[in-house]
Amino acid sequence: MAAQQPSLKARALRYLSMREYSRLELGRKLARHAEEGEDVDALLDWLEQNKWLSQERFSEALIHRRAARYGNSRIVAELQSHGVAGEALQELKSTLAGDETARACEVWRRKFGTVAADRQERNKQMRFLLQRGFSQRAVLAALGGSDPDDEI
Repeated sequence: MAAQQPSLKARALRYLSMREYSRLELGRKLARHAEEGEDVDALLDWLEQNKWLSQERFSEALIHRRAARYGNSRIVAELQSHGVAGEALQELKSTLAGDETARACEVWRRKFGTVAADRQERNKQMRFLLQRGFSQRAVLAALGGSDPDDEI
């Protein structure tokens, strides 16, 4: 006897019970399982109305997961790829901007820990931080080896 496939709604709730999803991401996952006659957009609207699906919670969760390792531009690019745009994205950018230098210093400290002795090592450290999405201002502050909390 064949096992009955879960409904689209049950599948959506199971996904959301594991972690937060963006509307775009959940829509893609559910579209693969949607049968003829099932409306994925209507289900996503219902999930949002009942507060099961929230773009704000998804954005906060993504930022929380990524902020300790990546810079603002990389986090913002990932948010955009998940469909976060407009005013919500601008607000998230402004909240991220405040602590980027401190986060860059912490990433640099964990990876390297010592100020570069020569130009080649400095360039290596700079490339590493830039590829992680940190701004040049934050990278230069981190490469200085100073702790932003020590400045008074």
